[in-house]
Amino acid sequence: MKDQYFGDINDYRKYGLLRSLQASTNLDLLVGWMLTPNDDRRDGEMRSYLRDPPGWKCFDPVLYLGLASLLAQSTTRGVSLIESASLIPRTSFFSRPVPDDRDARKDWCSELLAAAAKADLVFLDPDNGIEVASRPIGRKDSSKYLAWHELDDLWSAGCSLLIYQHYPREARHEFVRALLSKLKSRTRAGLGAAFTTAHVVFVLLAQPRHEAVLEGAVQHVASSAWVGQISVVRPSAG
Repeated sequence: MKDQYFGDINDYRKYGLLRSLQASTNLDLLVGWMLTPNDDRRDGEMRSYLRDPPGWKCFDPVLYLGLASLLAQSTTRGVSLIESASLIPRTSFFSRPVPDDRDARKDWCSELLAAAAKADLVFLDPDNGIEVASRPIGRKDSSKYLAWHELDDLWSAGCSLLIYQHYPREARHEFVRALLSKLKSRTRAGLGAAFTTAHVVFVLLAQPRHEAVLEGAVQHVASSAWVGQISVVRPSAG
């Protein structure tokens, strides 16, 4: 996550998903931003939806007006705005930027695990998604990825997980199902689901003790006002 993207259309859907999940559970959520430094790219300037209330406010009026107000009141864009806005219930935040350096990354991971100690559900928001072979931890720009061992550590600590994933340049449907299958196999999660949007996907993995409540949350999202913007994908049978 980069502060420069705060409040764009992907953020609206992302926070809408978190609000929908939290609306039908009593779980404590930790948002791990996985912040990296801003850059000069302009692909985060997707805020035209805020100039079209008739087309976009209907999905989550409270969130829509809240984001519009936050952006109007501040000249600095950043996740600290949503942290102080009380728009996502029962949520704490881990905002330490992610380092590229391997040793510094170990310290970062230890702090993340400490922050997650009292959380039921952890949302991880890396720039790109889960670690790939071309960017092993310690290499330049590895900070843009969630390491596999970090995912494993959080799962072993008893946290259910929601993970941001950018679409690669391949068929999306097959990619999402393959990723969901891999994650379920790796964690042995009984409940897994993916939430697909126009630009990114979010993968949910539920700990056994959270399966019932998160199954209800998945169904809530599937029938919510976000239909058409957020779609639920289940793992393939077998």
